[in-house]
Amino acid sequence: MQKLPIAGIFVLIFAIVTSGQLPNDNLNSRYRTDQPSRPNILFAISDDQSWLHTGAYGDPLVKTPVFDAVAANGALFNHAYTSAPSCTPSRATILTGQHHWRLGKGANLHSTLSTEYTCYTELLEEAGYHVGFSGKGWDPGDYTDGGRTQNPAGEAYNQKTYKPDQLPASGFRPINYAANFELFMAGKQEDTPFCFWYGGREPHRPYEDGSGKRHGKDPKSVLVPGHLPDHPDVRSDILDYYLEIEWFDQHLGRMIRLLEELGELKNTLIVVTSDNGMPFPRSKTNLYDTGVRLPLVIQWLDRFPGGKMFDEMIHFTDFAPTILEAAGLEIPSDMTGTSLLPLLESISGKDIEWRDHVVFGRERHTVYANEGRAYGARGIRTHDFLLIQNPNTELWPAGQPPHFTDIDRGPSKYMFLSQQDHQAVVPFLEQTLSRRPEIELYDSRNDPDQRINLAQDPNYKKIRQSLEKTLNTELLRLRDPRTLGQKVSWDRDPYHGGSYENWIETQGQQFEAYKKSRKL
Repeated sequence: MQKLPIAGIFVLIFAIVTSGQLPNDNLNSRYRTDQPSRPNILFAISDDQSWLHTGAYGDPLVKTPVFDAVAANGALFNHAYTSAPSCTPSRATILTGQHHWRLGKGANLHSTLSTEYTCYTELLEEAGYHVGFSGKGWDPGDYTDGGRTQNPAGEAYNQKTYKPDQLPASGFRPINYAANFELFMAGKQEDTPFCFWYGGREPHRPYEDGSGKRHGKDPKSVLVPGHLPDHPDVRSDILDYYLEIEWFDQHLGRMIRLLEELGELKNTLIVVTSDNGMPFPRSKTNLYDTGVRLPLVIQWLDRFPGGKMFDEMIHFTDFAPTILEAAGLEIPSDMTGTSLLPLLESISGKDIEWRDHVVFGRERHTVYANEGRAYGARGIRTHDFLLIQNPNTELWPAGQPPHFTDIDRGPSKYMFLSQQDHQAVVPFLEQTLSRRPEIELYDSRNDPDQRINLAQDPNYKKIRQSLEKTLNTELLRLRDPRTLGQKVSWDRDPYHGGSYENWIETQGQQFEAYKKSRKL
């Protein structure tokens, strides 16, 4: 752990309350009696945001004063990783505390989450918590297919909405998240703790093309990630993405201010993160850092001091055990994560034992690629290296432009597809769309963009062998069906999304509009 330098860096947008009545001790038989009061839980999760894109992580252009303030008053994590770089399985991992490949159909996008997998929200509700969500909970998919009667994130609060002319741009969803949180809080009994899931649908695509620039953002100031070509369309696309991140941050600020006004802030455990990386080529749906490494800050004013920064390896399976331990509840034995409370309360992250690696993977994203079959990759990340196993390289849908479906539709993708012969674009296009090798190995310290594959370099042979051994040992321990050689039942499970024909038609229309706007 490092001390976070906060003086003169963060713009604090809310004052920390020094007094206020905490929720009463309305205990049930499962609640530990050695804890004086149960905390509230505010879990805030953006949609498709890579770890770099906040002020606290050093981005000079995107404005996230609320995220930065939570970091200043709590803890900032430099190495937080999802189980899968895809919305549905990532969110299922958060809720269940289990790696996504243990969740059957829940390993896929647009799937379901069976009732056989217990969610921390359900355990809190059983223990007397007031539970609900606004925006995107567990999603996308059909939870009724898994035998559920409501979203695993809780009761939905989406009644409060905006009119189109009240939104910053046409790509924004009309849900007034903060107003819905206020509605949720109004329905809470005075002596009852709450658990609220703020699921912003931003910065998920679609974006209004050029909206970031229209709101005064300068394309010249964009820090273009090294895995993307430095092209005007990419810069503009990133500005549109930033605008939506800022909207998410603004609603979080309104929620925190309400907690302060109600005297609930000090005893509220606040977690702020995202589900997977930015919806750009070689990011979302990929096991590189811009796909699986995500922003994370945690604050609990009553429990640990602020200004902390951790380099320890955090996994999304850790959230459910952390929340349950904070609430004084037993952690189910099938949860594969570890509570973060000992780390958060430590003097230094180095004074307790902690993992030195995390593992993750991906299954089927859209059903349109690979003839509907899952492209099941697995990866391991240490502080120094990333190793990826691609055991079914023949399923990689190479050479399928313009409808390569595991890249979200938008200007960055269409720029690739319209300039396939451009000398400056070709290397990025090939690395993004070409068939992946069976093993990928990247020196993440010296190659942070993870573009130089060292798997066949003899100088890295021992490192590769060690990482492969550790990864396979972990996958066996975590009962990964693919590693165990078991039949993967979810390969052909139903896809609760739109049809392939509609997807292709919509993308075709958008691609033509893009080319027309660029006079191509």
